[in-house]
Amino acid sequence: PAKTQAALFEVMEERQVSIDGTTHQMGELYTILATQNPVEQEGTYKLPEAQLDRFLMKITMGYPSLEEEVDILERHHTNASLVKLDSLAPVLTKEELLSLRRLMERVFVDRTLLQYIALIVQQTRTSKAVYLGASPRASVAMMQASKAYALLQRRDFVTPEDIKFIAPYVLQHRLILTAEAEMEGYSSVKVTQRLIDKVEVPK
Repeated sequence: PAKTQAALFEVMEERQVSIDGTTHQMGELYTILATQNPVEQEGTYKLPEAQLDRFLMKITMGYPSLEEEVDILERHHTNASLVKLDSLAPVLTKEELLSLRRLMERVFVDRTLLQYIALIVQQTRTSKAVYLGASPRASVAMMQASKAYALLQRRDFVTPEDIKFIAPYVLQHRLILTAEAEMEGYSSVKVTQRLIDKVEVPK
């Protein structure tokens, strides 16, 4: 609904939330998650492009594999390994997370890789399958996400493989495909992957 969209814009852009006329400033750390059910969408509205562009990534979850579903059934059957909310414990402190954020700022990205990111994003703007390509916000998101991913891999520098890995998740929700591409059965994920593959990987 429009009120929810306005609230999302407020917290994403102004870093504050308003409840019953009272404004609350957000802290240094907070995460915004939006879920989407691809089936039951009656009475809901698609988020506008400008709002989708503010989400760092889109992660799609399909059905579990056969083995995963059997594991789910076994856990429910034995009532074992079911996590209770009151038994959850933090995996790191706020201070540790802020420290990791500062470390991420020092992760090195070579200029050739910055150009690689820009070329991938440029591809989205010239592809005949894409009606609306990615914005410069997408380029920044790709750079930041690749730095974070490199840090998670215990490296202080970004590689082309880091960029190739995170790019589909960063781009897929930012592209609007042409009607022709959709009629031919293309998805934003498939188009994104094809555009990434068209760009020469830096040596």
